[in-house]
Amino acid sequence: MIIYKSEEEIKGIKRSNQIVAKILDELSSMIKPGVQTKDLDEHAEKRARDMGAVPAFKGYRGYPSSLCTSINEEIVHGLPSSRTLREGDIISLDFGILCDGFYGDAAETYPVGNISPIAKKLITAAENAFYKGIEKIREGNRISDISNAIQTYVEAQGFSIIRSFVGHGIGLSLHEEPQVPNFGLSGRGPKIRKGLVLAIEPMIAVGDWRMEVLADKWTAVTIDRSLSAHYEHTVALTERGLEILSVLDDKEPNFQYLKRNQHA
Repeated sequence: MIIYKSEEEIKGIKRSNQIVAKILDELSSMIKPGVQTKDLDEHAEKRARDMGAVPAFKGYRGYPSSLCTSINEEIVHGLPSSRTLREGDIISLDFGILCDGFYGDAAETYPVGNISPIAKKLITAAENAFYKGIEKIREGNRISDISNAIQTYVEAQGFSIIRSFVGHGIGLSLHEEPQVPNFGLSGRGPKIRKGLVLAIEPMIAVGDWRMEVLADKWTAVTIDRSLSAHYEHTVALTERGLEILSVLDDKEPNFQYLKRNQHA
């Protein structure tokens, strides 16, 4: 069952997502060759607790850490460790918190020093795919319209969509209905209406879309070990229109989609 949120609930969800956004912003400045992923995890957990929040991933279905640190061919759920970042790596940081009964969740893929042209293109495509998807979040459209827009854009860039993981509803629980795949035909699934809060998260790869989970039982990697990128924000359809809750208020998101669609 989809839980549509009130304006007051959306305000609470936004407060949680602003904490997530602040911590990811701090982590982004720490990413450089020589940094161990466990240091990023420790910083994320400490800062969350400093701000009165609880890391949402730690202990969730047994996950042992607060932050997901997925490097290069790792798609999602990479475990923080003593592994050291190297020049030319790319790393996805996925982080969530619970604060005052509301969840926040976001992810982004970052370069480590100078990266290859294909890695740059991949990171950009993951971000752009997110914006292509949320262009479809308007009343009367259906959930699969988001999915189709993401897939169409990504495949036009020459990349593949990871099909084993999906976006999701969020707010009162970390994962709620509806599921939002990043692929599929348009015109299917529940109709979109105000009060819908979603975590939209394209995960894409340079090569094969298929994946496997490593022996640690968490880290998902591309089956051909090609590079993967992940980009996620929590968004809400409100009386004021579509809002991205997990972008810092003092940062300018890519709102070109709103400029095109504000009168739609």
